[in-house]
Amino acid sequence: MKYENNKRYYTMNQFLKERFGKKVFKVSLNAGFTCPNKDGTKGTGGCIFCSPSGSGDFAGDVKDDLRQQFESIKTMMHNKWPDAYYIPYFQANTNTYAPVGILRPLFEAALDFDENVVGLAIATRADALDENVLDLLAALGEKTYLQVELGLQSMHETTARMINRGHTLDAFDRAVKALRKRGINTVVHIINGLPGETEAMMLATAEYLNTLDIQGVKIHMLHIVQNTALAAMYEKDPFLLLSLDAYVRITTRQIELLDETIVIQRVTGDADKHTLIAPLWTLKKFVVMNAIDKLMKEKNTRQGVLAKR
Repeated sequence: MKYENNKRYYTMNQFLKERFGKKVFKVSLNAGFTCPNKDGTKGTGGCIFCSPSGSGDFAGDVKDDLRQQFESIKTMMHNKWPDAYYIPYFQANTNTYAPVGILRPLFEAALDFDENVVGLAIATRADALDENVLDLLAALGEKTYLQVELGLQSMHETTARMINRGHTLDAFDRAVKALRKRGINTVVHIINGLPGETEAMMLATAEYLNTLDIQGVKIHMLHIVQNTALAAMYEKDPFLLLSLDAYVRITTRQIELLDETIVIQRVTGDADKHTLIAPLWTLKKFVVMNAIDKLMKEKNTRQGVLAKR
């Protein structure tokens, strides 16, 4: 596969340009959903790293209606990309955790926000996809480009229990199969640097993704953010965090392991500089991305060279 802009992996930017012919950016929205891992349905407190706002720190202001959020963020993004298409991105908390009668009008309205809306992205959990919701998503996927994002974080059950993920690997696997049975593009989030995880464990999570029929992955570094259970854990008993060099080395190896057809939507994550406790090097997003590019060039390597699928 030929990659753009001297990259050595399949970026989301390249994928969207190939599909739609020009720049496409996501507009992150906060629809005010909660989470079954917070309200007691599956658990309480949420995942230990989850911020009080529900992993949507860069989404719109929940006090504004969705159209206002969309217009505000679209205008800001246009300063950088004046000629682009848009994908409304339901980001904060669990965005299928409501009856279909509530979900359908929200999702359909988002598709009509602007004539240049070309798709829809929905972040949710593996345990918030009942048959009615799956059927709704399938119907949306027939009318527009749709991607559904699921948080795996780690394939290891010991880690899942430690981070209070609230569902098993088997439940995650069933959710991916249910989505793919309906032809829905599926994107998985993983986190490097989770407490107690070795490099071998992180690489095993990447290899596990190749056993699934997924279309994309987002790779994040663990962020310790104020007012989270993880922050309290770290304050009480600080655990070893990955250095920038270690993160770059591990992420590069994961990219080598991932099948070349999987779109790597992220190789690092964002954190609010006002609430981030550690590691502070993650604030330098482009430094991280450039370091991965540099290492891959030095090694003369590329996505998928170690893949077994």
